[in-house]
Amino acid sequence: MSSLQSTFALIGRLLLAYLFVPAGFGKLGAGFAGTVGYIASKGLPMPEVAAALAIAVELGAGLLLLVGFQTRWAALVLSFFTLAAAFFFHNYWAVPAEQVMAQTLSFNKNMGIAGGLLAFAAFGAGAFSLDGKRR
Repeated sequence: MSSLQSTFALIGRLLLAYLFVPAGFGKLGAGFAGTVGYIASKGLPMPEVAAALAIAVELGAGLLLLVGFQTRWAALVLSFFTLAAAFFFHNYWAVPAEQVMAQTLSFNKNMGIAGGLLAFAAFGAGAFSLDGKRR
């Protein structure tokens, strides 16, 4: 992998982690009750467990992606999480007409984010990562 490719991989990891790590921190503390309520409003079972799992995935896998450690696995977990979030929380086909545009946009963004994560799952973190240092 060239220096330019590794630089782009680092920037890509930083930008993707920027989505997940702050979201995970935001769900801690006072944000936990709101997250549980939102999950419950979608009719999903065990909203407290789901909220704790969301925090663990966003923070845990997000930080792994950020530093480039076990990147392929972290990206794979985050891609499944992002796809699930798209289908359960941005189901534009089942919302009132005034919400369709915003939910379609969010759904499509999640699809694109999952695609980027799958590229990291396929190709790894690049040389500027803990995975790269181990090689």
